[in-house]
Amino acid sequence: MSPIIKIIGGGLAGSEAAWQAANNGLSVELFEMRPGVSTGAHTTSGLAELVCSNSLGSDIVDRASGLLKQELRILGSLLIQCADQTAVPAGGALAVDREKFSDLVTEKIVSHPNIELVREEFQEIPDDLAIIASGPLTSKALSGALLNFTGNENLYFFDAIAPIVAIESVDMGIAFRSSRYGRGTREGGDYINCPMNEAEYNAFVAALTAAERIDLNEFDQLDQDAGGVVAGAHKYFEGCLPVEVLAKRDKRALAYGPMRPVGLIDPRTGSRPYAVVQLRQDNLAGTMFNLVGFQTNLKFSEQRRVFRMIPGLETADFFRYGQMHRNTFLFSPDLIEPTMQSKQNPDLFFAGQITGIEGYAGNIASGLVAGRNAVFRKNRQQLQEFPKETMIGALCHYVTHAAAQDFQPMKANFGIMPPLESKQRMNKRQRAAMYSERSLQKLESFLSGAEK
Repeated sequence: MSPIIKIIGGGLAGSEAAWQAANNGLSVELFEMRPGVSTGAHTTSGLAELVCSNSLGSDIVDRASGLLKQELRILGSLLIQCADQTAVPAGGALAVDREKFSDLVTEKIVSHPNIELVREEFQEIPDDLAIIASGPLTSKALSGALLNFTGNENLYFFDAIAPIVAIESVDMGIAFRSSRYGRGTREGGDYINCPMNEAEYNAFVAALTAAERIDLNEFDQLDQDAGGVVAGAHKYFEGCLPVEVLAKRDKRALAYGPMRPVGLIDPRTGSRPYAVVQLRQDNLAGTMFNLVGFQTNLKFSEQRRVFRMIPGLETADFFRYGQMHRNTFLFSPDLIEPTMQSKQNPDLFFAGQITGIEGYAGNIASGLVAGRNAVFRKNRQQLQEFPKETMIGALCHYVTHAAAQDFQPMKANFGIMPPLESKQRMNKRQRAAMYSERSLQKLESFLSGAEK
């Protein structure tokens, strides 16, 4: 019988890791606790369920997220292949139909002859070859086992998801279809835009910052129950701040952030609006649209009241309200190698958001690295550490080498990559293009065996 590897967690990272290990000859037991044990954020029992956004970020190769996905395509990522097959219009981004994406990943995993899907909660650290990809919503029992194993407190932060509305309830006499600077695949534009003038924006921000929020003390209790120590101040992930928190920081923060109007013209006025709320297609049928960048922790009744102040959403029907959930991650610099291997136990690997890698594509990448390296470990071969000049290598290096005082989950970005050697003057886009070109060349060389 082929050697067995246990993979705990059927999310993005765990599913990718299972596929990589199985395709390279290992017999895989993939443990997913849902639907027997719920997380409070997931709504289905499907593998690779997307909880927050339905977008995997930019798909343009000279953007950091787009570069990462191109690297994953080159490396034969199952989940990026599934995302490409279930994509919905999203301008220059790769967004998917959540349900179809999860269904396709589940179908691929379940039908693989080397993978057995086990619907059970895994509560202990495995003794033999394993990958822990249990995600930010790791169960209480396994969180406690991880604390005992690492000897470190779990770090934590609070994350949020955005509301989804019914397209038929959007007033298209006010809202308009367009993509920034005319990008997009759909005639008229991939996004629905709800424009605001300055007075409307100011009134909206005032209502948003004054609205009632859900008390986060219940999340504190979850952390305490899991054996962790909770700090008095709530921590948010800076890359996914609730809109009400962002608005409180500065009155114009939204207009320069998720509500920035650049590249858009309101056909009613013939000019750029003061601010805009964008809606992005959430399913292939085109009946559900999410509010882009509108993660929130407002009470549901307040979401109805405040978000219906947005022009075009006065009678919006909500398929899903935004909500907050607790995300937990490890202090990876003390615990994990850039190969995703545990420093304490060479037969144990970690992958996904629990490592501090943020973003869907980043989680998929960490699963790919862990899955491949688990195979090398089983075969007693040298593990692969991807070059830091690649986005995959840069992410793995960052989360395993970051300083303790500023360690936070990190998304793909060019700032974590080694500086370019070129001294010529370049603008931002030119530098990004050079980073991408160097990365893909480095990856090709690495895979061809030119670098050891």
